[in-house]
Amino acid sequence: MSSPEVALQSMIRKLEEQTGKSLADWIKIARASGLTKAGEIRNYIKSEHGLTFGYANLIALKTLGSDAGSSSADDLIATQYSGAKAQLRPIYDTLLAAVKKFGDDVEVSPKKGYVSLRRKKQFAIFQPSTATRMDVGINLKGTPATARLEASGSFNAMVSHRVRLGDKKEIDKELIGWLRQAYDAS
Repeated sequence: MSSPEVALQSMIRKLEEQTGKSLADWIKIARASGLTKAGEIRNYIKSEHGLTFGYANLIALKTLGSDAGSSSADDLIATQYSGAKAQLRPIYDTLLAAVKKFGDDVEVSPKKGYVSLRRKKQFAIFQPSTATRMDVGINLKGTPATARLEASGSFNAMVSHRVRLGDKKEIDKELIGWLRQAYDAS
């Protein structure tokens, strides 16, 4: 189990120890409120039941199934590459296969809208941004931007650069080299 999973299980255990109610019990309470937005549920749990922000947020996210941990990794990835974005899946699969060759310490951590790649820290993300474009975010702090290796700008604050891909053929030695450089630095 990765450290985020261990931390989550510890939080769930402490929630029950401190309140006498399991996470499943709290989810029933949240659903019975009739509220449908995470912020509303969180505020309700805090104000009506006196829980801290962290516990209330956990309950809200689990109630709505809107956290990454509420779906399996495979389901999250399948959802990202469904519908109009299905044509981008070969780009994702090819990139992931290349990155996994860097070492068996590559941690693939799917989120709702992208996949985070970590070693000791995040070094890249793969995000199907539009129906025709996949963005590869890369952490290469201190590396000057180029026409292809753009500064990330408002794309994602967790990476320093972005490469836009529209076709699997655009995956080349240069891109894999940047990913390797980010992996080595993480």
